[in-house]
Amino acid sequence: MKLMIINGPNINFLGIREKEIYGNNTYDYLCSMIESYGKKNKIQLSFFQSNLEGELINTLQRCYFEKYDGIIFNPGAYTHTSIALFDAIKSINIPTIEVHISNVYQREEFRHKSYTAPACVGQISGLGFDGYILAIDYFLRQKGGINDE
Repeated sequence: MKLMIINGPNINFLGIREKEIYGNNTYDYLCSMIESYGKKNKIQLSFFQSNLEGELINTLQRCYFEKYDGIIFNPGAYTHTSIALFDAIKSINIPTIEVHISNVYQREEFRHKSYTAPACVGQISGLGFDGYILAIDYFLRQKGGINDE
């Protein structure tokens, strides 16, 4: 299985920004945690982070041409503003799960609206870094790679 992990604006500042919301662990720690879980489950993982909307769109489109099985996407603040990301997700026809480290529904009102979630198969919000692992587990179950016994 081949999954792409895409992170949007300011995710590279984990461990620096708003520690009361995002904690002390860094973006590098997040990637290594996901990478370890992927290796354990024999998943080919790729990672991409950008603060630029167009680069996120280009990466989503690249996933189509490189035949990814699934995408785990934290669009950051673009979640609440980007119709272009919605369109990009819809256009590639690859199952995508939107993940947020914080519970966006416990935060400012403007964060309660996701433009990207309706283009995704699901959304995970508020479970910290574990949300990425839960998204991987979803894809594993879809491919029959997790035994629930």
